[in-house]
Order: sequence, then structure tokens, then C-alpha cells
Amino acid sequence: MKKSHRIIQLYVAAAMAGGPAEAGASGFALIEQNASGMGNAYAGQAAAAENASTIFFNPAGMTRLPGKQISGAVSAIRPVAEFTDDGGSRSPSPFLPLGNNGGDAGDWNLIPSGYFSWQLTPKFWAGVGVTVPFGLETDYDPNFIGRFQSQKVKLITYDVNPSVAYQINDFVSVGGGISFQHLKVNLDRSFSAVLAPLAQSVSLDDSAWGWNLGAMFNLGPQTRLGLAYRSAIDYELAGRVTLATVGSATATASLSLPDSLSAAISHQLTDKWQLLGDLTWTRWSKIQNVPLVLTSGLGAAPAGTVSDTLDLQFRDAYRAGLGANFRWTDNLMLKLGVSYDRTPVPDAIHRPAFLPDNNRIAIAFGAKHQLSKAGALDVGYTHLFLSDGGTLRNKDVPGVNAGEQGIVSGSYKVRANMVSVQYTHSF
Repeated sequence: MKKSHRIIQLYVAAAMAGGPAEAGASGFALIEQNASGMGNAYAGQAAAAENASTIFFNPAGMTRLPGKQISGAVSAIRPVAEFTDDGGSRSPSPFLPLGNNGGDAGDWNLIPSGYFSWQLTPKFWAGVGVTVPFGLETDYDPNFIGRFQSQKVKLITYDVNPSVAYQINDFVSVGGGISFQHLKVNLDRSFSAVLAPLAQSVSLDDSAWGWNLGAMFNLGPQTRLGLAYRSAIDYELAGRVTLATVGSATATASLSLPDSLSAAISHQLTDKWQLLGDLTWTRWSKIQNVPLVLTSGLGAAPAGTVSDTLDLQFRDAYRAGLGANFRWTDNLMLKLGVSYDRTPVPDAIHRPAFLPDNNRIAIAFGAKHQLSKAGALDVGYTHLFLSDGGTLRNKDVPGVNAGEQGIVSGSYKVRANMVSVQYTHSF
């Protein structure tokens, strides 16, 4: 009985690792914070400063926006994650059926964002952004072979980011802001009761604070350099874990979402062509293990019990992007871009069923139409290619005897399509 309750705790810890986020940046970060950048695969966004969405990518970019500006975008993401068992998967009990490959774990998701920028004086700007910087959702078939590790997971953050910017002189601008961010995690999975599986659900959330800084440098009449940093945010999540026929308990888990640093460049090559590029580093290595503490009793497990930790061993990741804009007419700009992201998942042993992430390449194109002097419409499309052969050789959660959680062994094919629409109004 004691062993069973230990496994319950470990399953809760596993929920905190999230699920596959076959979108935008590596891991479960979401870079889809506007449509104007999607057409360039988000290359050079810390230097582009096309509209008020620069508040997310580099708040110093507000100094390029005269007057007031409001901008809103909706991005639709459709990931596909298909698992194929290689014969090495095992159920946690010989009395339980093995299961199937789980079908397509992805589905359509909408990512909204909104921004407001206001030039208060000739040198000073203020603004606010509302975004979803981290998120994921995966939903396998109920009879998925790995349902004892992950069946349905949803993680989402909501971020409110008031910001300011100051133009020091014609060559240098700086900006910064604070972020109030709320994180919510939900998990549904099966728990092995030896003779029959039990339904398990987990719900945890917390709010925390972070900050961001940016600078923009005019290197010449046609060239800008942007530098931007977003801080890590530390959470002490709290909520409940419920196991059918057993009961529920309160629990907490510590999780730090990573900080990132981006350097970007924008160069006006000719009257028609603009070139963009960037390099972004994300410190995913902040997530190595995810602990869990029960704050009330669950069966034989008393309050204060510390579970074994989930062994993810994330590594730092980087992203490189190149893009170009072509001004077709005075009112129409065409966009294209490509980017490469390195996954934070280090190897097949640490690629769990709830995060079958891999290195990815994005190919993108889009357009901007100036509808009027005040209004502009941006649209973008991106296709993500994830490296083939994303193998998974799940080891058991540390502290659990072989097979107690089941073993998932096989390969993934993952890809994604994304579209985004944005309207910007200046006044």
C-alpha cells in the first residue's frame, strides 16, 4: 500500500513537466505573440519594432512608434504528434492491456495577444502587453499505451506586462517592464491499481512576478541592433490531486520557467528589401528535476511527504532566424523567413511521452497590408518540421521499481501548422 501511494506522488510530479508544444520556440515556450513576425519566422523581432507588439520582444522598440497604437493578434496552432510503439512498451501490470499508439495527440489551439503603446513625451513611452508566453496541450486516446504516464495534459500561462521606454538620443533607446504571470496545469491519466486502472486528475496553479529589459541601437541610417532579456519566473504551484475511489489531497510543486536573451538585427538593404536576423538563448537548464510535496494526507502518505523528483535534465536551447521583407507596393509588404530551434530535451531517455520534443526548422511567409493611414492588417503562416526519429526510451521514474508506471518505447513523428492574423491601429 505504501508503494502505491509513492507512485501517486510521482505521477503528480510528472504532470509538472508538461506536454508537447510543437510550436514557435523550443520546449513549451510560445513565440507566437504577433502575426507581423510570423511571416518572418520571428526572425529579428527584437529589432523590427513594426508595431506595439514590440512590447513583448523588446520594449525599447516603442520609441519607434509615434503617438498611440493598439494592436491585437490571434494565432491558431495545429500540432500533430503521432507515436509508434517499437515493441518495447510495457503496461505497469500483467493484468492490464497494453493499449494502442494513442492516435494524434495534437489539436487546434488559439493564442491571443494584445498591446497598447503611448508616446507620453517626445522621449518617453509607456505601454502594456497581454500575452500567453508558455503553453501546451496534448490529448491521447483513452487506451494509449502510455496512458499511465500521460493521457491529457494542459499547461498555460497568462502574462500582463506593463512597460516603459526612453529615447536617450538618436542612436540609443532603452526599455523595460514587469510581468504578472499566472500558470495553470491540468493533468488526466490512468493509475495502475494492479487489477484495474483508476482515473487520476491533477490541478495546480500559481501567480508570480518577472521582468524584462531591452535596448535598441541605430548603427547607421539603415541598420538597427536590438538586445532583449526576459527574466526567469519562479512558481510555487498549489492545488489538488484526485484518485478515483481513494480520495484527494492538496499538493505543491516548485517550477521555474526559463529566462531568455535575444540579439537581433534589422537592415534596410534597398528601398524594396529589408533583412532581419536574430539569435536567442533560453536557459531551459533551470528545469532539471521537479519535486512534489503533499500538504495533506492521501491514503497512507502523510502530509509533508516529499516525493521523488521527475528527472528531466533539460539543457539550454538556442534559436536562430533569418527573414526578409519585400515592399511590393506602397501599401503591401511580402514577408518570408526561416528559423532553427534546438530542443531542451537532451536524449531519448529524457524524452517522456508528455514532451516528445525535438530539434525543429520553421519555414514561414506572410504579408502586411496598409488598409489606411491609421490601420494595418498582418497575416502569417508557418510550417514546423521536427527532426524525424524522435525516439523515446522511457526509463522509470526514479524511486519506482521497473514497470510500475509502465514503459513507453518507440518513435514520434511531429509537425505543426500555424496561422496568425493581426490588426494594428495608430491614432
